[in-house]
Amino acid sequence: MAHVLVVEDDPIIGKTVEYALRRAGFETTLCEDGAEALEAARDEVPDLILLDIMLPGMDGYSFAEHFRRGDKETAIIMVTALDQERDKVRGLDAGADDYITKPFSMEELLARVRANLRRVREREVLSASEPILAGDLVIEPSELRVSVAGQPARLRLKEFQLLVALARNAGSLQTRQRLAQDVWGYEFLPSSRTIDVHIRRLRQAIEEPSEYYYVHTVHGMGYRFEPVLKSESDERDEADA
Repeated sequence: MAHVLVVEDDPIIGKTVEYALRRAGFETTLCEDGAEALEAARDEVPDLILLDIMLPGMDGYSFAEHFRRGDKETAIIMVTALDQERDKVRGLDAGADDYITKPFSMEELLARVRANLRRVREREVLSASEPILAGDLVIEPSELRVSVAGQPARLRLKEFQLLVALARNAGSLQTRQRLAQDVWGYEFLPSSRTIDVHIRRLRQAIEEPSEYYYVHTVHGMGYRFEPVLKSESDERDEADA
């Protein structure tokens, strides 16, 4: 469950936003003072910061500049009543990833939050520089490259991200919910078919040309990544294919 730090000095707006975020499945912390929020952000390391510009103690621009000196990854969405281009540019230059202008609908706010969390997770999944070696599979996350038995495998981006998320946790059960969060940025899985279809395509790409089975179904739970030689394994049952 992603954690959102809401930095808003208007208590009505702050409580309304916090309520909407919690209903959507997020954990939240609410701060009304810029300096206190900066301390909370450093202590709690939220996944995303929803940051008003006009704040007591420290304005949003200064908050973003100070916070970015120690954290380059946490997503920041600036919330502003200022609709001038120069104000938006200043916010982005200070370290914000996105902005939303008051008044806004909660649907738009939640869409912006999800989109920015998704981008952060995509960077995290693909950021590892060290190749992952398993069986006859070589995964190079930073190069977006996979080879099977020395030959390149063609994967779509989500299939590649799914493979990296599984392979980084080799031998461990990865639930569908966890994969939905890590790869798609969903707090709640809209349909297990989304992941199942990508798993099927992933298996076709990396297992058909391989001597190994890699992705194993844990029925009713999720999937486990583990290279098992086909010659030493019982034939995969139909439900696991």
